[in-house]
Amino acid sequence: MERVVIVTGANSGIGLALCERLLSEDSQLRLCLACRNMQRAKAAHSALLTSHPDAHVDLLHLDVGSVRSVLDAAQEVKARYSRVDFLYLNAGIMPNPQVDLKAFFKGLFSRNIINMFATAEGLLTQQDRLNSDGLQEVFATNLFGHFLLIRELEPLLCQAAHTSRIVWTSSSNARRSAFSIEDIQHRQGTEPYSSSKYASDMLSLVLNRHKNNQGLFSSAICPGLVMTNLTYGILPSFFWTLIMPFMYLIRIFTNTFTLTPYNGAEALHWLFGQKPESLDPRAKYHSLTSGLGINYTQPQQMDIDDEMSDILYEKLLELEKEVRRKLREENADTHQLTE
Repeated sequence: MERVVIVTGANSGIGLALCERLLSEDSQLRLCLACRNMQRAKAAHSALLTSHPDAHVDLLHLDVGSVRSVLDAAQEVKARYSRVDFLYLNAGIMPNPQVDLKAFFKGLFSRNIINMFATAEGLLTQQDRLNSDGLQEVFATNLFGHFLLIRELEPLLCQAAHTSRIVWTSSSNARRSAFSIEDIQHRQGTEPYSSSKYASDMLSLVLNRHKNNQGLFSSAICPGLVMTNLTYGILPSFFWTLIMPFMYLIRIFTNTFTLTPYNGAEALHWLFGQKPESLDPRAKYHSLTSGLGINYTQPQQMDIDDEMSDILYEKLLELEKEVRRKLREENADTHQLTE
């Protein structure tokens, strides 16, 4: 029986590299590219079929930053498939990242250089904004849209006959210090990306507590430092051209510089072949690359408080009720106007 795998943010970067690796692993699986930009999704679809002509690759329009898009896409998934074996939650944004250049150049000539590049701690802030649903854009895209998708797809994910897997693409930038349980959307802070990724780590843990007995297992991964469109947006392109030889040199001394999307997808691909019962729900699985270019996966314990993760889960459930109510009211108003 073919396995059904959905990958959000699959049209480029780590998501596309993962799709390529999955098809090389199992040419019989049914792969669904869930993307916001359908033009780029079609290009990715063509590229995958060029390298795997007999593959079953579907396209799904999904903007995880839009409640209506998530609900529509979930309905489409339920119409197409009887179950979902793997749901890779890979889509994410870091809008308008700003670099503290003074801190950057100070770190460049310090002992902290490797950690600085690996985590961007103290270097990056982002400009967030409200989306059309009245939610903070980074929170909505990186966390809440995926949470809502899981909730909608529970009938396909939670089935007694087989186990299903959720895998979150997290980050080394996921830090407890950036997250506040009193401000889960990070309206008051300047690090919404870090906050959203830490929240996804917490949500992965709490989903295991609530859903393992229904056959659903969740994991979080860190791709390492990967050069993708998101990364290239942090600094001018000419800078990356100058510094890339230096980055490969640094990789001799640290295994977190995966650098390429293929390498960054290592942990995502590794989890595809693992039995969920053998995995540690409190671990984040890191893609690592040695100085010789050898890829491997290694778990590291996450700094997560059980009580706080439970509170986050309850707050997300309440927010889900709120956005669904708002959507019903909007639909009712629209219906009245058309009568």
